Amino acid sequence: RERFDFGGRDVASWFPRHMAKGLRQMRLALRRADCLVERSHIPLSGRNPALQEALGIRPHVLVLNKMDLADPRRQPVSAGAGPGWGQRCCHRQRDSPVPVPLQVVPMVARLVADGPRYHRAESSEHNILVIGVPNVGKSSLINSLRRLHLKKGKATAVGGEPGITKAVLSRIQVCEKPLMYLVDTPGVLPPRLADVETGMKLALCGAIHDHLVGEDIMADYLLYTLNKQQQFGYVQHYRLGQACDRIESVLKHVALTQGRTQKVKVLTGTGNVNMRMLNYTAAAYEFLRDFRAGRLGRVTLD
Repeated sequence: RERFDFGGRDVASWFPRHMAKGLRQMRLALRRADCLVERSHIPLSGRNPALQEALGIRPHVLVLNKMDLADPRRQPVSAGAGPGWGQRCCHRQRDSPVPVPLQVVPMVARLVADGPRYHRAESSEHNILVIGVPNVGKSSLINSLRRLHLKKGKATAVGGEPGITKAVLSRIQVCEKPLMYLVDTPGVLPPRLADVETGMKLALCGAIHDHLVGEDIMADYLLYTLNKQQQFGYVQHYRLGQACDRIESVLKHVALTQGRTQKVKVLTGTGNVNMRMLNYTAAAYEFLRDFRAGRLGRVTLD
């Protein structure tokens, strides 16, 4: 397919109302922040322009997550892209011996030392606001830094789905020298996305609950993207024999080979009959889960 038909879908119903409240809380927390650390799965679509408008006056570190699942042929956009952000980019390359958590604290400390601290110039401690869209690992980053620099256990809840953090929390210490505190924040999406395709990419990375978008349309868009980028790992993974552009054929094969069926009641002239039919929704979820786990190859959606 040369293009994907979204069928006139509207993304307005995909976003919980608590996000507007979260953005207001983050604006209040900004007054105490020396630097912003932003987590993202996708270099472009995974970032929220509303955060740029509201929070763009502080030094900014962009931490790209899931680099082990990204296509090495599609390099991330330069960290300097986009006016006004003033960020540095921090991610782990395949050949780099330095994990992301080891890079964050020194980078933040340098940015804070080199830039103006506004009304906080007299304070020796660093307050860092951790921001990003839902389910990109903000809480996991805080816990990793805390274990690395303080040898302490996790201080904030984490989970594999969006919406675990629903409010701006109190400060969490992650380092002694320099004295550094991080503030976890709820994942915030823009109230209106520029296009449905951006929302679909966010959904594939788990920033939006699958059921709000629909596993069937997400699986179809994923198949379209894989074929468009000539990423045919799904053919080998599911033993399809050849690439396919029809999601129904792929899901039927997945459902048959992995036993994804459901019991349905059929009304006939002689009474009710229980039958087992292929569960295409379960097969679509399996397709999405294999993609997110990297079993279909390394893919960058942008």
